[in-house]
Amino acid sequence: MRYNLVRKMDISNGPGVRVSVFMQGCAFHCKNCFNPETWDFKGGKEFTDKTIDEVLKLCDKDYIKGLSILGGEPMNPTNIEGTTKLAKAFKKEYPNKNVWVWSGYNFEKDLKDKEALKYVDVLVDGQYKDELHSPVLKWKGSSNQRVIDVQKSLKENKTVLVK
Repeated sequence: MRYNLVRKMDISNGPGVRVSVFMQGCAFHCKNCFNPETWDFKGGKEFTDKTIDEVLKLCDKDYIKGLSILGGEPMNPTNIEGTTKLAKAFKKEYPNKNVWVWSGYNFEKDLKDKEALKYVDVLVDGQYKDELHSPVLKWKGSSNQRVIDVQKSLKENKTVLVK
């Protein structure tokens, strides 16, 4: 598995100041994707336990509110193991901080039963659709995407959106 970039202080991908990890590799290739450099599964850098340790160290500041994992496609079969390992380690180390994940996959159809979601607080699901793009949408690029409260959704066995 590979990653493209770790952003130490990100204020655009989730609430508050966050650390963001952009995974490498995406098969969706959405029209006008804001990160086409993350599409190639062979690009970027190797994602290792050392990478996870470095990310956790960056998160060890009071002003860091959480971890954002996006891409590329963090839930692609090539990437999901690393995404799970990172989210799990983060929640163990920082149980009071949150994990946000962006994925082109559908929560109910593709992701609901994946181990990674045990450690994810918010999931923005659905592929970006350029024809549904709006700059006023919060945390998502197109109106077909949803911002889901994952833990509440798993507990209530129905999709609960973040308000």
